[in-house]
Amino acid sequence: MANNRAVRVGEQMKKELSDLLIRDIKDPRVRFVTVTGVDVTGDLQQATAFITVLGDDEEKKATLAGLEKAKGFIRSEIGKRIRLRKTPELSFALMNRFNTEIALRTF
Repeated sequence: MANNRAVRVGEQMKKELSDLLIRDIKDPRVRFVTVTGVDVTGDLQQATAFITVLGDDEEKKATLAGLEKAKGFIRSEIGKRIRLRKTPELSFALMNRFNTEIALRTF
């Protein structure tokens, strides 16, 4: 069973990350991004944000590069908004059709 606090923190991070991508990230490489979920470890030290990107493979790679470049800013902004003692280390993973089908089957 998943840690309830980790699930709540993941949902809050998903909400804040989506808001950040819409309003605050100005990098032109980061466009047409949807945050599909955030998985947080039980000790709240690491988080993986699952994203989907509208576009071809080059645009997906460019988007991931833009997100990696902005990772420090994103983490600090999430830390300010959620007010955790330690903000989880953030990583990004692309969701493709195969991953989406697996995620849907687990629910």
